Amino acid sequence: MTRSQRNDVSGSQARSLGSIIAAGKRGLAFAVPATQEERAAALWSFGYFFSLLAGYYVLRPLRDQMGIAGGVQHLPWLLTATFVALIAAQPLYGALVSRLPRARFIPIVFHFFVINLAVFWLLLTLNIAPMEVARVFFVWVSVFSLFAVAVFWSFMADLFTAEQGKRLFGFIGAGGTAGGLLGPIITIGLSKPLGSVNLLIPAAALLEVAVFCAYRLERSATAPAGGHAAVRAEPTRIGGNAFAALPELIRSPYLLGIAAWVSLLSFGATIVYLEQANIIAAAVHDRDTQTRIFAGIDLAVGLLSLATQVFATAQVLKRFGTGAAAGALPAAYIFGFAALFLAPTLAVVIALQVVQRWMNFAIANPARQVFFTVLGRGEKYKAKNLIDVVIYRGSDAAYGWVFSSLQALGLKFGGIALVAIPVVAAWLLLSIALGRTQQRRAALIETEALKGESA
Repeated sequence: MTRSQRNDVSGSQARSLGSIIAAGKRGLAFAVPATQEERAAALWSFGYFFSLLAGYYVLRPLRDQMGIAGGVQHLPWLLTATFVALIAAQPLYGALVSRLPRARFIPIVFHFFVINLAVFWLLLTLNIAPMEVARVFFVWVSVFSLFAVAVFWSFMADLFTAEQGKRLFGFIGAGGTAGGLLGPIITIGLSKPLGSVNLLIPAAALLEVAVFCAYRLERSATAPAGGHAAVRAEPTRIGGNAFAALPELIRSPYLLGIAAWVSLLSFGATIVYLEQANIIAAAVHDRDTQTRIFAGIDLAVGLLSLATQVFATAQVLKRFGTGAAAGALPAAYIFGFAALFLAPTLAVVIALQVVQRWMNFAIANPARQVFFTVLGRGEKYKAKNLIDVVIYRGSDAAYGWVFSSLQALGLKFGGIALVAIPVVAAWLLLSIALGRTQQRRAALIETEALKGESA
């Protein structure tokens, strides 16, 4: 081969490599719709949520199986116990948030959860009061899931603006979805060779990875690239007192609207969860099979959500706004409850569970988190946590008793689904109203920021 031919081959290879690199950059820009300055924060946020939900989804099938093992008739009591535990924990969390900077209280919360997992592992391994421990574990996982995820999204609302949230929360949510895919895979693949109890160990390790990602995310906020902040750094501790969340909530019609939205979210999820638990308990009696069904639901939800979050969430939020995106979830419930009324079977309830969780994770939840970006810092951590944790789980407890009461009145699963339809229709209207308010607040904040820059 002559030198000229070698040069032509080298040039062709260089052009091919350049085309591949360019295509990779375009693909990355599409999947991560962030500026160069925002990208580090977005990727560490992705990793944080990935690790957090991977750990949770290792635990979730165990929680659901232990809930059935404790007796489905006791589930309303377990939801009530969860609510009581959250009421007790809320002031402690409020005090922590008030007194410590963000960079300190987030690791403390997660290290506390890891210690709890170690205690559960020891009790279950030694077979100490297995029925009682199973019920406490059900309550604990329910508390953990709400607190941990609420802390994460409070952090995101504090870091990113409303405009950034519309672009990035879908991608960041995809991190959680990807973690939600890994969790069921770990549970399905390792539950037999390791035993269910020993799955608490990889779950704890994943939570420690989440703490590391939170640490690196904090550093990306305090050491911005290019000499200007890509995201909002933490200027100081939040301050205030441990009980400030309730007055903040009561004073704000906007926050009350979000609280009502979250309560209705609980309504739909609780009705479907209890119908699912009763139908599966009646149709499937083997515990390992029940666990695999729950893990399979998680896997299906994860695959659908991940594809949507990567390819569609940002575009939906940008084109249709937060109101329409948040309203996608109650719209799905309207059709789902109608189907369950017509055919209250195992296949239909599993399909509804998959679809409603898919719509929640992929579309409605990113929109709901954008609702909080237009609030003050205290509201983002204290009032938001009160809404996402106490009000949500309190609604779970209340709606669990509503479900039991409807059954006591003689309603079957299809009849309960029919009663739920007008409630979720009202939820759809509330979603549209909240979206309009969020847009007005975001425009006002942007106008005030421009005035400040011009001054």
